[in-house]
Amino acid sequence: MSIKKIMQLIFATHNKNKLKEVKDLMPSTIKLLSLDDINFQNEIEETSATIEGNALLKANTIYKETGINCFADDSGLLVDAMNGAPGVYSARYAGPQKNNENNLQKLLFDLRNTENRDAHFKTVMALIIDGKEYLFEGIINGKIISEKIGTHGFGYDPIFVPNGYTETFAQLNSEIKNTISHRARALQKMLAFINTI
Repeated sequence: MSIKKIMQLIFATHNKNKLKEVKDLMPSTIKLLSLDDINFQNEIEETSATIEGNALLKANTIYKETGINCFADDSGLLVDAMNGAPGVYSARYAGPQKNNENNLQKLLFDLRNTENRDAHFKTVMALIIDGKEYLFEGIINGKIISEKIGTHGFGYDPIFVPNGYTETFAQLNSEIKNTISHRARALQKMLAFINTI
C-alpha cells in the first residue's frame, strides 16, 4: 500500500518481534519510530480489562508524552473452549513475568483434555492523529494444536494453525504470516485509513 504523504509515526512498543513485523509492512513514506528511538524506557502498565482499552492506554500515554502522532497495538489469543481466555491476559497468562514459553505450556496443559481446539487471534491498533483516536481490528481464526511446531514467530505462534493452512504461525515464512496475521490485518486497515486523510 502506498501512503501519499510522508509522515512520522511512533509505534508504542518495546517488543522487537512486533516492531519487525510492523516495519516489514510499512510503506517507505512512513518514518516509523519505536519507543527506544524516542528514548522512552518506561513500561506502560496494561491495566484495562479489554484489548481495545490497553491499545488506547499505550497510545494515549505516548501521545501525551511526545505530542507526536502514534499508534499502539494490543493482541490476545481467544480460545473458544475457554470462553475467550486467555484473551486480554495472553501475555501474562502464566504470571506477570510475561514468559512466552510458560504461557504456551500453561495453555497446552489447560487444553489437555479438550476436543474443541478452535481459537482466534485478535489485534486492535489504536491510532492517534492530531489528538483524535481511531481503532482498527484484525482477526485470524484457527486451531490450537497439542505440541509446539516451528521456530519462527513468538508467543503462541508454535501452537496456532490458521484456518486454510496446515502449518503453524511458527512454521510459515514471514511473507505469508505478514499477509494473513491478525496484526497485519489491523495494520492494513490502519494504513488504508491514513491514506484517506
